[in-house]
Amino acid sequence: MFDELLLQNQARVTRRTLFGRASSGLGMAALAALMGRDSQPALANPFGSGEKGLPGLPHHAPKAKRVVMFWQGGGPSHVDLFDDKPKMVEHAMKDIPDSVRGTTRLSTMSSGYAKWPCLPAIKPFQSYGQCGMRLSSMLPNIGSLADKITLVRSMYTEAVNHAPGVTFFMTGAQVPGRPSLGAWLSYGLGSETDNLPTFVVMTSSDRGKTCGQLFFDYYWGSGFLPSRFQGVRFRNTGDPVPYLANPSGISRDAKRAILDDISQINSMHLAEYGDPEIETRIAQYEMAYRMQDSVPELLDFSTESATTIERYGPDALTKGSYANNCLIARRLLERGVRFVQLMHAGWDQHGNLYTQLEEQCKDTEGPSAALVRDLEERGMLEDTLVIWAAEFGRTPFGQGDPNKPTGRDHFGRAFSWWMAGGGVKGGHVVGATDDFAWNITESPVHVHDMQATILHLCGIDHERLTFRYQGRQYRLTDVHGRVVTDALA
Repeated sequence: MFDELLLQNQARVTRRTLFGRASSGLGMAALAALMGRDSQPALANPFGSGEKGLPGLPHHAPKAKRVVMFWQGGGPSHVDLFDDKPKMVEHAMKDIPDSVRGTTRLSTMSSGYAKWPCLPAIKPFQSYGQCGMRLSSMLPNIGSLADKITLVRSMYTEAVNHAPGVTFFMTGAQVPGRPSLGAWLSYGLGSETDNLPTFVVMTSSDRGKTCGQLFFDYYWGSGFLPSRFQGVRFRNTGDPVPYLANPSGISRDAKRAILDDISQINSMHLAEYGDPEIETRIAQYEMAYRMQDSVPELLDFSTESATTIERYGPDALTKGSYANNCLIARRLLERGVRFVQLMHAGWDQHGNLYTQLEEQCKDTEGPSAALVRDLEERGMLEDTLVIWAAEFGRTPFGQGDPNKPTGRDHFGRAFSWWMAGGGVKGGHVVGATDDFAWNITESPVHVHDMQATILHLCGIDHERLTFRYQGRQYRLTDVHGRVVTDALA
């Protein structure tokens, strides 16, 4: 429909009106995108119907039908949780050697330090699963999944501060303005449901609100893509989605009649201008109308068994908690939502490592594991990609008083993520670091490499999913990225 409207618009626009309207950009972004699309026939989508994606996608048979991302904002310590380094115990409180530190870029909070006291893991590690994966004793529930996950110990990034680090992974650049991962997937692959958004975001924080980082809208924004592809945030206070309820005195039938009239006017404007934002407006009005039924049903937990609720922990029914968001995430995924982004703040342990890190693990690792188990029992894990991620790790040296450090600073040179389901290996470790968890010694995985891998598992060649903007073809991975084949099942 859109192609036809734009061609009709082209045929009737005079030179004068073209230049007059071009200043407002009406239809130009959509036209550029259409001109840059791959014209090959699309593979059949094996996962269902709904709004179609781009012609030619998926590029190959996907392993993952849907994605859920556990974003642990603030930078969880890989040294304390995922990367066991016994030799750090032998070197405790001695300076990490210059030969190890090299010229690593650090944040301004510690870049001028004169001492670099080696700080071993604050709790012991232990072996989990038949694979014997070494993880912190603070992660018993994630540890119980050891044979199902791929642990990547060799992630790295150039970012040393929170917002640039999150933006870098989510959008492919440290400066805001580009489409987020969920928006790219929505744009490329389309939707599987007519009653819920394709891309949903939920946020939460630690109980004590110890982490001051904010979650900015551009972490789930559409950038220069049409705004219909941006994530829809479910709020953790009040109504989950604003303005879904009808105004006082307006019945559902009256609302339907009003929307029909508005849609007719918008359709006339769309036919005249070919502006993709008008199409977005039409679609979002309709989605909001359908969500009046789908959202209350989504949040009705009366059909959940007591066993399931108990699995997610004591906060499972506490609105706005991480556990509650994990439970909602599973319900969203089984109702056809393609991408669910759970963002949780509280991992920024600059001065409270010995108290707050364990609290964060207690609040989050149980519900994370519960969602994986829940998906598996429902036969959904094999085609759901689960990602546990953060913007960076924490320094192997202690922060604060060099004689008695109480925290760790930001650290992007090496850190850890894990994934499960959706085409990744189980009981597997990718990459390794040196004895101080400082330098990557095997299979480095850059932010762009992880982006390429996620897209690959969803059936997308990261080099071919592009959008023309301001004279160049953009993609999530910019001009970088390789698929981490060692992580693939």
